[in-house]
Amino acid sequence: MSQYKKILIVQTAFIGDVILATALIEKIYQHFPDSKIDFLLRKGNEGLLKGHPYIHQVLIWDKKTKKTANLLKLTRQVRKNRYDLVVNLQRFFSSGILAGFSGAGMVVGFRKNPLSFLFTKTYDHHIGDGTHEVERNISLISGITDEAPSRPKLHLSKAVLDVVADYQKEPYIILAPTSVWFTKQFPGEKWVEFIQKTAFKGKIFLLGGPDDQAACEEIKIAANKESVKNLCGKFSLLESAALMKGAHMNYVNDSAPQHLASAVNAPTCAIFCSTVPRFGFGPLSDHHFIVETKTALSCRPCGLHGHRTCPEGHFKCAMNIETYALESAL
Repeated sequence: MSQYKKILIVQTAFIGDVILATALIEKIYQHFPDSKIDFLLRKGNEGLLKGHPYIHQVLIWDKKTKKTANLLKLTRQVRKNRYDLVVNLQRFFSSGILAGFSGAGMVVGFRKNPLSFLFTKTYDHHIGDGTHEVERNISLISGITDEAPSRPKLHLSKAVLDVVADYQKEPYIILAPTSVWFTKQFPGEKWVEFIQKTAFKGKIFLLGGPDDQAACEEIKIAANKESVKNLCGKFSLLESAALMKGAHMNYVNDSAPQHLASAVNAPTCAIFCSTVPRFGFGPLSDHHFIVETKTALSCRPCGLHGHRTCPEGHFKCAMNIETYALESAL
C-alpha cells in the first residue's frame, strides 16, 4: 500500500494550465492507483475534470467574490483533509498559502514560490530553455515516480462524445481564432484570408467560448463562405475537446484551445505571434505543426503572456505570417 494515500494537486491558474496539469494525474495514478487524488482549481475550470475516472474530489476556489475569505476557508478545508502529499504547480503567494499551511506529510513545489521555504522539497522552474511546462510539472514528482514523460489527458465520456457526433458526419477543420491576449491572436483579417483561400472542401467550424461569439461572427461574415459555421459558446470545454479530436486539423493560437487539442491528441497547427515555442507551452499532439514569422524581430518575444496591444505598434510578429503556411498543415 502506498504511503501517499491522499494526494492533492494545486493549480488555480487558467484553463490551459489546468489541462497541462492533467499529465500529473496520469503519472500519479500510474504509480499510486489506490490513492485518492484531489485537484484544487479556480471556479470556472472544474468542467475540465467532470467525470474524470482518477479524480476523487475537485476543490474549487472562487476568486471573483470574497477572494481572500474563500482562500482562507479553502486552506482550512485542505488542512482538515490531512493529505499525505500536496503538489503545488504554481509560483504565486496564494498557492503557497494553500500548500505551505496544508499540514501535509509532504509538500513539493517550485523554488520561485514566495512561501517555498514552507515546502518539503523545491525544484527549479526555468522558462525559455525549451523545456515544456509539462516536463517542469512532472519534475516535481520525479523523486517519487520516475522521470518518464507523461502527456496531458482529458477523459471524454460517451455522453460528451454523443453531443458532438452530428457535427462529425462530414470532414471538417476547426479554427479557434481568439485569445485573452491580443498579441497572441492571429489577426481576424488573416483568418478571413485563410478561409477564403484554403483548398479544404469540408466544413469550417469556428470554436470558442461565449465571449468569443462576436469576434468569430465578424470573421464568418467577412469570409462569406457557406461552409463556415460559428459554434462559439455552444459546447462545454470537454465537448469542444471531443469536437477537436475528430477534426482534420485544428488551427489555434498559443492559448487554451491548443492545450485542449494536445489533451485529446488531436491534429494541431499552432500559430505563435508575440510568444515563442521555447517558453514551453507548445502543442504536444503526435500530429502537430508550428507556424510563426520567419522574419527576425528584435521585439519578439515581447513577454511571456502577450499584451493587450502591440508594444511597438506594428504587430509584425503576426502580420508577417503568410496564410499559405497554415495551408501546408492540411
